[in-house]
Amino acid sequence: MLIFVLDDEALLLQTEAQVIRDVRPEAELRCFQRAQEALEAIQNEGLRPDAVFSDIQMPGLTGLEFAVRLRTVCPSARVIFVTGYDEYAVEAYRIHAHGYVLKPLEPERVAEELSFWTEPAPAAAPAPAAPDKLTARCFGQFEVFWKGVPLSFDRRKTKELLAFLIDKEGASSTAEEVSTALWEEEWDLKVTKNRIRVLVSDLKTTLDRIGMGELLIRRSGQLAIRRDLVDCDYFRMLEGDSAALNSFDGQYMQQYPWAELTSGRLYFRFIDGG
Repeated sequence: MLIFVLDDEALLLQTEAQVIRDVRPEAELRCFQRAQEALEAIQNEGLRPDAVFSDIQMPGLTGLEFAVRLRTVCPSARVIFVTGYDEYAVEAYRIHAHGYVLKPLEPERVAEELSFWTEPAPAAAPAPAAPDKLTARCFGQFEVFWKGVPLSFDRRKTKELLAFLIDKEGASSTAEEVSTALWEEEWDLKVTKNRIRVLVSDLKTTLDRIGMGELLIRRSGQLAIRRDLVDCDYFRMLEGDSAALNSFDGQYMQQYPWAELTSGRLYFRFIDGG
């Protein structure tokens, strides 16, 4: 809030400005002993006062004359005349002054005259941006995309590992569970654990490259993905999305034999059983 204070008597100007500051400490004040100086500040500095407390009798440009000129350049300014005489009241209201206060200026009258002004509410904090998500297509052949582009891995099995973790819906999987799914005919768990470490490293490297490293969770020898960072037809159908349900024709991650169990469960739940 910008307030102009005009009075040709320096001591009165200082006293009135202090009263206004006490009432509105958040306001910015500009003080002038000549109305012409205030008018020049408006014209040359581009200032637009919200309120003006002005004496009427001043040398040169009077307070009444200043108010008339102010109206042409700053029509929204609220003009309050502060004077020791009441004979100017009729003239003041004729030019549509907003207030007329007799000296000495009292805090109560300042508060009353400035009651029109309320501090603008602070701007609402912007809503946090929705996190980026990896996009997966589970119905039919499994595919995974980053911002519309197929995600590539150094190893073919890395993609299958990610598919398996998505199939688990965010639940943790042990090395034994991953091994049984990805290498059904391999019985040496030590061998498959080494393979899993290689795939996990490839998956982590790939996700880090696109800024999605936090999607993969490794904890106490178990693996999982953050379900909230994956957008896929499978998850949306489980959440009741009709468009995802209508896109399901019974085919789910067709290239992976271990996915047949989930495929059958979805078929009987949403198609045959529905």
